[in-house]
Amino acid sequence: MALAIRFERLLEDGVVANQSELAQLARVTQPRMTQIMNLLHLAPDIQEAILFLRTVASSRDPIHEHMLRNIGQSVLWDAQRSQWNRVAQ
Repeated sequence: MALAIRFERLLEDGVVANQSELAQLARVTQPRMTQIMNLLHLAPDIQEAILFLRTVASSRDPIHEHMLRNIGQSVLWDAQRSQWNRVAQ
């Protein structure tokens, strides 16, 4: 989530021209860059919750980007919140 916000700022500030250039600089594929940037479609309160998730030190993160893809596909924030509540439990 933090990367998506940082990348968005680089685009807005004109540091990079487009997502393709950004993907090259970040050394990821264009599809991966799209996945990262799509996190910006999440409701603001979900973005904030993601940013403030507790650090997991001894095991795998219980929530990862792949789980968030379907949530971000909905344009309705209430629907996103319902899906997020199921994932975040």
